[in-house]
Amino acid sequence: MDMPVSLWCTEVEETELLCTPGTTAPSGGHGGSVKAAFDPTMSGHRVIQSLLHLEERYLPSMLYISLIQRDPERREELAKWSLEVCSESGCDEAVFPLSVSLLDRFLSASLSLPVSPYCLAAACILIASKLSECDNLTADTLCAAAEYSFQPSNLREMERVVLATLRWDTAAVTPQDFLPHILSHMVEHDEELAATLRRHSDTLAAMCVCDSRFLGAMPSLVAAASLNCALRGLCNKDPHQLTGVLAELCHTDPVVLEAYSDMIEHVLQQRLRTAQPGALQKGDEVEDERAGTPTDMREIDL
Repeated sequence: MDMPVSLWCTEVEETELLCTPGTTAPSGGHGGSVKAAFDPTMSGHRVIQSLLHLEERYLPSMLYISLIQRDPERREELAKWSLEVCSESGCDEAVFPLSVSLLDRFLSASLSLPVSPYCLAAACILIASKLSECDNLTADTLCAAAEYSFQPSNLREMERVVLATLRWDTAAVTPQDFLPHILSHMVEHDEELAATLRRHSDTLAAMCVCDSRFLGAMPSLVAAASLNCALRGLCNKDPHQLTGVLAELCHTDPVVLEAYSDMIEHVLQQRLRTAQPGALQKGDEVEDERAGTPTDMREIDL
């Protein structure tokens, strides 16, 4: 007998955890899952090529990009709030960039903010969390993060609006999708260096997601430029050679990649100055010294 199936989001705000005697339920509803380790056999040129083929499909429209870059404050405010929620909730690193991608694509299609912009941002986080994590964020957690400026019922309705607008095509390509695959080509047999480069690159890529100046850049270019900046500070190889290898992997011009890498470093210096007034000032010049360790996300005023 065929059963009717609905794709609408009908989860309840709170679920009862049924535990066997002697076991303890995970607290908070967002900490009991175990993430699978990166599988090197699932990497390589084939995966990068597939991502490169798909990434342009998920870019916002040029009209939206031009409008946002004229007045970026509100979009960056929502992106920063999304980052804070994802960080405080311990979300996977893939959740934040995916949620902002959904936000940009929705606004690109509608070209207007809803009555409750934070409800829209929360709906995008909820969708991204469902796609990227086994133990996703709950509606009540997101409402609490917004100080209950909207109710769970409003959030679920907004989630449906976003899904309908995007026609359920939500698995967008983000810079974080490229990073492990590109990194596996750049660093071999040094797990400690690879882990450090990944943390540094994730931080820089998240900064680019928040900054509207990078809106419209290909995710592969943002990932390659972020990794290029990290490699400049942490590797002793010729920077021009590294840039050439990254550009070849991502099918981009080395000059363009170099320009974006310089732009990321410039934005990083600006935001570090904002976070630590006077710490990085040296007349009117920007220090050319490269950081020997990755910048912590909390040190950057995103």
